[in-house]
Amino acid sequence: MIELGIGVIGMGWMGQVHARSYSLARQRFPDAGLSARLVICSDNVKERAENARELLGFAEATERWENVIEHPDVQIVNIAAPNHLHVEIVEGAAAAGKHIFCEKPVGRSPLETAKIESSARNAGVLSFVGFNYRWAPLVIHAKKLIAEGALGDLTQYRGRFFSMYGSDPMGLLSWRFKREIAGYGALGDILAHVTDMALYLNGGVKRLVSNSHTFIAERPLPIPGKGTHYSRGAPDDPTGPVTNEDYVGALLEFENGARGAVEASRSIFGPKNQMAFELNGTKGAISWDFEQMNELQLYLPGEDRGHDGFTRLVGGDQYPYHGNFNPGEGSGLGYEDMKVIEAFNFLQSVAEGQQRAPGLGEALAVAEVHAAMTRSWESGAWEDVTRLRVD
Repeated sequence: MIELGIGVIGMGWMGQVHARSYSLARQRFPDAGLSARLVICSDNVKERAENARELLGFAEATERWENVIEHPDVQIVNIAAPNHLHVEIVEGAAAAGKHIFCEKPVGRSPLETAKIESSARNAGVLSFVGFNYRWAPLVIHAKKLIAEGALGDLTQYRGRFFSMYGSDPMGLLSWRFKREIAGYGALGDILAHVTDMALYLNGGVKRLVSNSHTFIAERPLPIPGKGTHYSRGAPDDPTGPVTNEDYVGALLEFENGARGAVEASRSIFGPKNQMAFELNGTKGAISWDFEQMNELQLYLPGEDRGHDGFTRLVGGDQYPYHGNFNPGEGSGLGYEDMKVIEAFNFLQSVAEGQQRAPGLGEALAVAEVHAAMTRSWESGAWEDVTRLRVD
């Protein structure tokens, strides 16, 4: 049994999800010979750190993220802290020879993503990034169909992430709405997932044209250390300015010749958490929506066109990883199950000493697309996607 020591930085909701996922990886994949030990957690709010230690089973808790990196029993540093801390934490972990899991968007800007990728690559450490929607079993199946050529040549791709978490004007001005802490808004927070999925399924982007907009310009101020981007203020509360974007859209020309569009909005009214895509080829088509994550719509009519129409596939243990959670068909998986699969794959990567995807290299590919989008916001024109490396 290979046991890997885990240190988690940032014990908000996402940090807790990661901690649970590492713990469950051995239970869900008992034959892999891998286990994770929760060594130490950190949060700048002492109460959160101590609560996480007691609730989740960490051996130690601290208010200083530096203590996580310095701990001799930690092999993996898991970063779920706000975006403005990513560069400093990754550089420290890489210098200490620790393997790195970083939540997207990996820094506040494409340039910070490039600096982060460089520091880990030059240090020779392994990395992973929280593009968790890749790990839905039916998305993995869709990727397999594409790779096998079942859909023919890919011609059109549409991806979106529509979330209502910022649709309420009384939603608190958390760090996610502040450029100096979060960096970009919808671009980094949710379009990062859309862009990664487009690259994962359809390949690289050649050029694009993009626009952005902020619909809610001010929000109620939170009490320091309390409240999240889901928390709500009152009409009489003092307010502050939103300094990043609520919406991003882009038209894309892919390197394989396909055309497409991507969109993300955190202030849309209607869809709750619609991370979705549709992909069309010369022989078939597929579509998937996280709000129905255990279903895949597949159009493969065959030469005789005897079944000419979309077929609804339902999740089951014939698809990758599903049987590690639920036996049989129709017993669905959820969000945290994807995170367990993600954690398991990173543990395998470290145990094997082999870089798996998605690592910081994949995050850099997303950043290169996003850099072109931000240039397009300024120019109002089509922009080429170019290499973004700091060394």
